Amino acid sequence: MKRSTNYPIHWFTVFLFTISISWGQIKTSTTLDEAIHKALEKSLSQKNKELEIEKLNLQEKGIWNKYIPTVEASAIYSYFDNKLTVDLPTTQIPIINYPLFDGKKTFDNYGNIFNGSIMAKTVLFSGMQIPNGAKAIKEKTKGTQYLKDSEKDQIIKEVINTFDQLSLLKAIDTLIKDSNNRLQIEAKRAQKAIEQGLAVPYDRDKIKLAALELQSKKVELDGKRELIYKKITYLTGYSASQTNLVTYELEPYLIINNQLNTENKQEIKALESFKTAYEFLLKKEKGTYLPTVGAFGGVTYSSLFDARATTPVITGVNQALYLGLNELTISNNWMVGAAVKWEIFTGFERQHKIHEAKININQLQNQIDDTKEKLALLLENNWVNYTVLNKKLEIAYQQEKISKNNLNLASKQYTQGLISVSERLEAENDCFKSAVNKINTLIDQRLAAIETIIATGDLTKQLKKQ
Repeated sequence: MKRSTNYPIHWFTVFLFTISISWGQIKTSTTLDEAIHKALEKSLSQKNKELEIEKLNLQEKGIWNKYIPTVEASAIYSYFDNKLTVDLPTTQIPIINYPLFDGKKTFDNYGNIFNGSIMAKTVLFSGMQIPNGAKAIKEKTKGTQYLKDSEKDQIIKEVINTFDQLSLLKAIDTLIKDSNNRLQIEAKRAQKAIEQGLAVPYDRDKIKLAALELQSKKVELDGKRELIYKKITYLTGYSASQTNLVTYELEPYLIINNQLNTENKQEIKALESFKTAYEFLLKKEKGTYLPTVGAFGGVTYSSLFDARATTPVITGVNQALYLGLNELTISNNWMVGAAVKWEIFTGFERQHKIHEAKININQLQNQIDDTKEKLALLLENNWVNYTVLNKKLEIAYQQEKISKNNLNLASKQYTQGLISVSERLEAENDCFKSAVNKINTLIDQRLAAIETIIATGDLTKQLKKQ
């Protein structure tokens, strides 16, 4: 029975159906999944995002901690030496009717002062500035996490595509070996034909030339492979031997849900979180119109000791008075109270900050709208590219099948002397090109599928081990 020439089409259609039981799943193997995790762990950019999130978490805690009372202890000692001028109402000394404190009097003073205290302070009401400020930082943290996840998708794509490129080189290497083996057989056959006078050296030289072209491709292939290994080392930290242990089936990815959208895209979620953060900052700035209420309490110790004051010579007595104070102490002075601070006018600074916060919100909204349009366009472009590559891949499977059949036929006809060596080598070259084209198209199709799913923000959800 004659085999149907439509077999490649049927096979490809059935194959796509069998891998599309669950929509758009990006199948990986255990070893490839491990390589992806190694790349995510190694990424310095991901580590910096994690550190940034850690810093923001600390900032949020720092804002909430303003409600926690602070306790301060202080001690001050000072020595003073000064002149004290006193102007008291004149007083008459009884009996002798002598005026005392007649006019200004200047005293020479010196002594010691010590003051110590332990005070606790806390904020009771901040005009909602503390909670709104903390919420703003929390939203900024969420936005940074979304950006980290978006970057994570790009790393996953890069790892899978790089290993796909390595698979391509391995497949081409196999094709070169197979083609070279066939050419070696033809070269031996041509040599025998020349010895028997059934062929000319031209046929042998054409085969040698084709073998040299394969050798040139092999050299080029080795150079590319070395670069791929270095890139994988950069991404994952894998050595060449570890890289060779990563194996998986190189098969098409299929997206069967064409009702795709960008609602889950991390970049949009990040911008929306940043916008919410600015909205909380706006509320925080508006809170500066309200008073701030705090409470305090503690104990103080104050002492004036070893103090002396010397008066000028007093008329009538004809000598100066020496006044002394051994100690004046106020100890265990307990204090509890509340304080209100209300900035009624700040020179329009508050109004300017509120206006700036509103501008930031408008800018973020414009950026969100623009990003949504761009991502929708990108998704549509990726979807079209994906559907085109599906069709091209189906054609590539047909081309490979036909070129293999042509090669088998050409080999038989060349053996029988029905075609020239050029036609035989042309069939060999066509088979090689169609095989490489199929693998290239397959890798492009896998990349297009990944990029399409990335545009929806659902890549990590669609990863599945084979």
